[in-house]
Amino acid sequence: MARDPNACLVCGKKLVYYNEPKEMKCEFCHKKFMSYACCEDGHYVCDDCHEKEGLEVIQRVCLKETGRNPVKIAQKIMLDPYIYMHGPEHHVMVGAALLTAYHNAGGEIDLKNAIAEMVQRGRQYPGGSCGFWGCCGAAVSVGMFASIVTETTPLSEKTWGWANEATSKALAKIGSYGGPRCCKRNSFTAMRTAAEFTEEKLGVKMEMPERIVCGFFNENAECLVERCPYHPDSAIPMA
Repeated sequence: MARDPNACLVCGKKLVYYNEPKEMKCEFCHKKFMSYACCEDGHYVCDDCHEKEGLEVIQRVCLKETGRNPVKIAQKIMLDPYIYMHGPEHHVMVGAALLTAYHNAGGEIDLKNAIAEMVQRGRQYPGGSCGFWGCCGAAVSVGMFASIVTETTPLSEKTWGWANEATSKALAKIGSYGGPRCCKRNSFTAMRTAAEFTEEKLGVKMEMPERIVCGFFNENAECLVERCPYHPDSAIPMA
């Protein structure tokens, strides 16, 4: 499966979304799923097959990384051909980049175990949830990051609130830009809010670019262009 930013991984044709799920068979693993999307020719690729190679890339890059800037870490990951323009691999990538930057900035975690836990949690969050559930996976990945670094469980007190607050702040900022969806825009936005949360609540300061410039806008057929704060021609401030 090579990079094809907006289309079917099998034939390259446009994806079609439905308001109700339909039973489909994955073209790679041949398992049957209920899904809201396939391509114009009916090809369907499940989340596990879509993100399999990408998750390996995320882990490999993060465990070798020494930087403290989650956006730069994520941008390095995004350049790999198995990280597609859109896809559920972003639900792991956001949290993994944050865990890596947090660790390298002095956060006291076992990075290898934390990344493994991020993969386990993030891969459970379905693709397309931004539209069908009203809750983008990039924001949820921030909550997973916050939960992992604070060792939060459903029975935790203060940190339970922190993890939910982190998710809500990321989601509110993502929602403020409107749609259609963009996994790159949402990931950058989620990491920005997470960095602010981490410094405020945990006292660990990550690095953040003065301006984030997206290098993937030509691959996104639905790019907001000047309405996106990360497009090179945008006048929208990042704040």
